[in-house]
Amino acid sequence: MECEGGEVVASGGCDPQGGAISLAAQSGALLAENRIRKGKMTISESLACEIPNPSAWWAVYTRHQHEKVVAEMLYAKGFEVFLPLYESTRRWKDRRKVLSLPLFPCYLFLRGGLDRKLQVLTTPGIHMILYRGQHVATIPDQEIEAIQRTVEGSLRVEPHPFLRCGTRVRVTRGPLEGVEGILIRKKNLLRLILSVEMLAQSVAVEVHASDVEPCSPDSLDRKLRANSIYAGSSHLPSIISPRVAAS
Repeated sequence: MECEGGEVVASGGCDPQGGAISLAAQSGALLAENRIRKGKMTISESLACEIPNPSAWWAVYTRHQHEKVVAEMLYAKGFEVFLPLYESTRRWKDRRKVLSLPLFPCYLFLRGGLDRKLQVLTTPGIHMILYRGQHVATIPDQEIEAIQRTVEGSLRVEPHPFLRCGTRVRVTRGPLEGVEGILIRKKNLLRLILSVEMLAQSVAVEVHASDVEPCSPDSLDRKLRANSIYAGSSHLPSIISPRVAAS
């Protein structure tokens, strides 16, 4: 290529004053431009990730023993509400009673409706919405789905101290097929621990040793898998909101 002044450059261009632009200079300019574009994309993608999904699950913190009342009021306002419950038998000297209690005391879950947060906050009995930084803290769909399938099934479920580490397994059959959690042994029974990381709370559901497999081949002892322990329960499942049972 020939520029003004007769200077020839093999594969460059000409600057506005007619001088030659070398191939190295062009490559450097292109590289800098690509870096700028990449930086802009990274910032844009980062901001997009911080904006909550409008249909995501999120949580609110309620007054103690107000979970059912709050759930009913939010449902009446048109929100999709999930209040997982479990059955607990309370015994007195002269009687006993089966109660439906929240699996996550003082918490309930909503799906979507993030543009109506004011309606949530003005609902009597609600203390606050859970946030992560400046954005509403969302809860992964798979965590909510696992809890939903647990309370919908016929297995016994109850609250459990938050557990993060342990042997991770996958349920291979039954109502919880495909659900993953941490396997523990308690009182000669096997229990699958499911957690909601945002709340740092867990629930436990009894499972049969033959119904689980390790998520990684070497993570579960073969003797444990060979052990046959019945984990069924005659208790009925908990109730799922939005149709929260009146109690």
